[in-house]
Amino acid sequence: MAINSVKGTHDIIGSEAMGYQYIENVFKAVCELYGYQPLVTPILEHTEVFTRATGEASDVVRKEMYTFLDKGGRSLSLRPEGTAGAIRCLVEHKLAATNDLPLKYYYFGPVFRYERPQLGRYRQFIQAGIEAVGEDSPYLDAEAIVIAMRTLDFLGFRDLKVKVNSLGDQNSREAYREALRDYFRPHLADMCADCRERFELNPLRMLDCKVPADIELGKLAPKISDYLSEEAEKRFYKTLSLLNALGIEYEVDPGLVRGLDYYGQVVFEVHAKSASGVDYGALLGGGHYDGMLSDFGGDKSIDHGVGFAMGVERLYSILQEGGQLDGVDPGLDIYLMPLGEEALPDCFELAEQIRGLGYTVSLPYQKMKMGAMFKRAERAKAKFALIVGENEIALGEVQVKNLESKEQFPVKIEELEQTLDSLFGEEEEHHHE
Repeated sequence: MAINSVKGTHDIIGSEAMGYQYIENVFKAVCELYGYQPLVTPILEHTEVFTRATGEASDVVRKEMYTFLDKGGRSLSLRPEGTAGAIRCLVEHKLAATNDLPLKYYYFGPVFRYERPQLGRYRQFIQAGIEAVGEDSPYLDAEAIVIAMRTLDFLGFRDLKVKVNSLGDQNSREAYREALRDYFRPHLADMCADCRERFELNPLRMLDCKVPADIELGKLAPKISDYLSEEAEKRFYKTLSLLNALGIEYEVDPGLVRGLDYYGQVVFEVHAKSASGVDYGALLGGGHYDGMLSDFGGDKSIDHGVGFAMGVERLYSILQEGGQLDGVDPGLDIYLMPLGEEALPDCFELAEQIRGLGYTVSLPYQKMKMGAMFKRAERAKAKFALIVGENEIALGEVQVKNLESKEQFPVKIEELEQTLDSLFGEEEEHHHE
């Protein structure tokens, strides 16, 4: 009986894996430009880490967590998002006591959500994100948005737009929740089951409903902007002024609430369109949060953070479709071709010497016809073939063949390093022309 991968998971192989690595490398490079350091937390946490931080009203906690009892009877969960585990880590290791604030970290790794698998959505997927924790500053909020924009720009996305909103401070949100309850109460019987549950737990989440009739109802709901305290309003406009100063386009979207209950103050998403005008929707989202450090026993005086997260599978599929990942798999530098069984030992040794020079090399491990070796070289996108037979061994040389121009010439083994450096130098120049 064949054993297949678990429903909702997927294997990432070869050139696709290179695409994922490329996204990770760009993300890592951008984060490090801004002084962020890598953070790797376990994929397994005590369930309380997520129920405490993410909020009982969020769909993630209510419907989507992989939760189970271990052999000791402890409730454990596979992480459904990155922030809660990051905050648990910062508090547990007392990083705020031994490092300058804010603490700035980035992460890249698998998360797990039990939702209906559909095209491009998985139950295990990769999430990349940042957290800046320990200072309450509109500058940090603006910087998080800039990092998000720069990452997507470096990856090749164009026509980017920030959607931004303020959920205000705690007093603003309390007043707004009551206003929403007053508005939705007369309509509650006709709304979906999720909205009826959110009405009790957190009515802000009702604005994020996907049911068409409820979306229409939400459009006429009171706006958070009418309930912002003076201080929250000032803070929001300070963040917007910083984006203005950097020339970043944004749209204030009063319906933007984000899916996790810990957000307050500034929340944002970055949307993109394709060159042909196709709207990809939100590629990432995030915002400011207060109160999470103290939830885990941390210092209340520094209990502020901001971050964002993005799903890497979605980025990959859009970039792949648009051709931006075409050059990510560089192909092989050299395919080494032994002519006959007797040339194999010399080729095996020579391949290792060439790898020592920093070139990527592959070769067959048994006797193979010339035509078959050329087909392999082509499939491996090799730039050059090195052909070695009895004659070449006797003369202490190899035949070098440029697989694009088809030019072929002999090179003495002792001159091979210099020749390869020269050939690949020309390749590099040609590549940059």
